Amino acid sequence: MARRFTDANRLLNDLLDRFEAGAASPIAHADYAAFSSVVAADAFLNQIRRAESAGAVSIGWGRGAKRDQVAHMRLASAEILYRYLGRTPASRIAEDAAARLVAGVALHESLKNTGSQIAEVWARGKTWHGFGSSDVDTLRHAFVLAQAILDNKHLDVDYKTFSRRTVGHSKILERIEGAVVRLLSGIMDFPPGARPREALRAIGLERFAPPLLIAGKIDLDGADLSSISPHYLGIAPKEADRIRFREPPAYVLTIENFASFNRHIAEADPGRLGTTMYVGGYPSLATQQALRTIAGLVSEQTPIFHWSDIDPDGTWIFHTIERAVHRPIRPHLMSVEVAERLGRVPFKKSAPARCPPDSGIAALAAYLAEDGAKTLEQEELDPVLPELH
Repeated sequence: MARRFTDANRLLNDLLDRFEAGAASPIAHADYAAFSSVVAADAFLNQIRRAESAGAVSIGWGRGAKRDQVAHMRLASAEILYRYLGRTPASRIAEDAAARLVAGVALHESLKNTGSQIAEVWARGKTWHGFGSSDVDTLRHAFVLAQAILDNKHLDVDYKTFSRRTVGHSKILERIEGAVVRLLSGIMDFPPGARPREALRAIGLERFAPPLLIAGKIDLDGADLSSISPHYLGIAPKEADRIRFREPPAYVLTIENFASFNRHIAEADPGRLGTTMYVGGYPSLATQQALRTIAGLVSEQTPIFHWSDIDPDGTWIFHTIERAVHRPIRPHLMSVEVAERLGRVPFKKSAPARCPPDSGIAALAAYLAEDGAKTLEQEELDPVLPELH
């Protein structure tokens, strides 16, 4: 559809906008039916004629009965029109902004490449994920934060402290966490469907680590908890080395969902045959370290299981725990058979975890990568004890 204007300045700027977006010789038209008066139309045309006289645009005239009426205006010289309007080219603005974006910061090669890509986007007058060249100072914070994460400066530090130490503002990370994750996505392994805060939590950056919930025949240091029989115990993940088993558990089971965790220990294993832990969705780095500690307290013959949703995120969580504990784990109620029998084909398909053939979740991950694969939320299933043989 032809672009029509009653404001000459807007028309001329629109020609440059489209030139910066890639149009070689953009055209615009006057909206004769919309002028408020003949005086307004004459003022519009006089300004267009002045731009033509300067060599910035060329005017196309009508034919026949409309031969005295301007049919369209075409960009003749972007360089002249920039001078005529007193406007700085987007490419020059982008070049200056891009230099400020990474100036004085030692960046990972991938971040450097992203900076160059952002400069190219800005040069076309576009935005990068909502950030324009005028947002360069804010986006620079995202680059600095991303590099600090790659340098492991985020470990054992909460959100606000990390943000304050890195860029001098305690709340900036909360505002631009999406940009930080996008910058790191090609470098670090994030959960496929995670929101930015969940993704950062998975690599060890969170406000404060949630407690690790654990149920079983356990004690804390020298304290005998057998007399109080807690439903489950909540501890800070870094305190996992204080856990002691009153007797060896028959199994260890980690569970993604809080409702399924509560149902399992109340319905499937009220006698605490095994040790069951709630990992809270995407397991944080602190939780991963705690799971590794607890796995080291049981014998190699004690089977370790994980129960998540049957979906790509579930395979990612499973494989993350598998890598964290440094030993084989088995899927619990996570199988192709269960998916086919009870699941549904999702509206939106996403990629499952990339895992080696010897992973305990490899078969399910391969199935979920196929067209027509079904998914299932774990809350749909009633809890049962793991198959120990």
